[in-house]
Amino acid sequence: MLRKGITESFGAAIHALNTTQLTDGVINRSKRMMLDTLGVGLLGTRTAVFNKALKYSQSFTSDERSSVWGKSQITLPPHYAAFVNGIAVHSMDFDDTWHPATHPSGAVLPALLALTESLPSRPSGLDLLLAFNVGIEVQGRLMRFSSEAYNIPERFHPPSVVGVMGSAAASAKLLGLSPAQCSHALAIAASSAGAPLANTATQTKPLHIGNAARRGLEAAQLAQMGLEGNPAILDMDCGFGVYYRDYSPSAMPDSTSSDFKWILEDQDVAFKRIPAHLGMHWVVDAALAARAKLENTVGNFDLSQIRQITLRVPPSKYINCPLPATEHQARHSFQFNACSALLDNKVTVSSYSEAQINRPALKELLSKVKVETPEMNLPSFDKMYCEVEVETDQGQSFLARCDTFYGHWRKPLSQQDLVEKFSSHASTVLCTEGVEGVIDVIGNMERVRDSSALGSYLRMTSCQYE
Repeated sequence: MLRKGITESFGAAIHALNTTQLTDGVINRSKRMMLDTLGVGLLGTRTAVFNKALKYSQSFTSDERSSVWGKSQITLPPHYAAFVNGIAVHSMDFDDTWHPATHPSGAVLPALLALTESLPSRPSGLDLLLAFNVGIEVQGRLMRFSSEAYNIPERFHPPSVVGVMGSAAASAKLLGLSPAQCSHALAIAASSAGAPLANTATQTKPLHIGNAARRGLEAAQLAQMGLEGNPAILDMDCGFGVYYRDYSPSAMPDSTSSDFKWILEDQDVAFKRIPAHLGMHWVVDAALAARAKLENTVGNFDLSQIRQITLRVPPSKYINCPLPATEHQARHSFQFNACSALLDNKVTVSSYSEAQINRPALKELLSKVKVETPEMNLPSFDKMYCEVEVETDQGQSFLARCDTFYGHWRKPLSQQDLVEKFSSHASTVLCTEGVEGVIDVIGNMERVRDSSALGSYLRMTSCQYE
């Protein structure tokens, strides 16, 4: 028997994977990912970047229409619905994060829900779960082609690289494409991959997720129409290998074998408690602990007491922003997040508003920050730590360290906290019936006959919102 090429093995697996292979662990983890993605996506429909993308997308029309989350009266062509809903998911940098580093769900779920509404035969909840997990699995496999991918990225924003491939794979699965068509969908998607990190901390970064969802869906639809790409796109250094310095691809295991195991079974995702880059969660937890130590000794937190704040963090250029001027810069600033936690004893959605960013007290604290990057503090979301040391004019020092924040895959959010996060965000957009309906459909997804029911709940807006 001839050995399959790497791209061919991926196409075969995307086609062959079936619902009987979904384990209870994978189903439960992917349902948590779906619920969290919808919650942050609904909250993201209130952002400026979402509304700009929506206005742009409304200039396009087609016979097929799909829902825009949180908008009862607006529909768009499916690939533009995937685009704007994907942007909403990442508009506040609030979506889930995997390891090696990427945001796995935001590139896949918006594409699938948009496609679901446009298909003549509506997929079941189990079909949706399978396609979602195929999209997640492909991303996980591709990221393991490079040791560089295990670190905080330096060149490309990861979901712009693997996310579009996951979207293409998931969409190809839902469309029922042949093994060869699935391979071509990946090849087509690869020509829409890659976005530079220079656009992080700007309004363009959320477009990376929106584009991944949209372009992956388009790639699968084009492959369905017979468009072809390089059938060895994953095998070649000049193919998908251009995105990594140390590309070392390997074939997808035979999905029909009893030895096949989903990556999600072993590697859980991180869910964020604050709308900021994942690295910020370590520094926030350490800053809150340092403040608690100071208050337990001194009795209160007085800004005038502070002489210096030292942050010991891993080296990373794009999340080292000493004086952020915008919400997007603030979401990528170790300094801002540490000082916000110290000043307010909390960090919330509103912490990143213009008014909060421009407070004189916050700017005074920022002027006292020194950043150190210890050699042993590796730039990896699996190995990094953050220390915050607060020194007072009286010579006292209060040090706290965070090795694993609550919400990390090693310390996952409880189901109750995950549902509360969704409810608090979704309820700012949806009515009570909509919020409860989404929770119910996601919670019973493997038993839902028509997954498009989810879209009806995502359109049940509250009177105050629309």
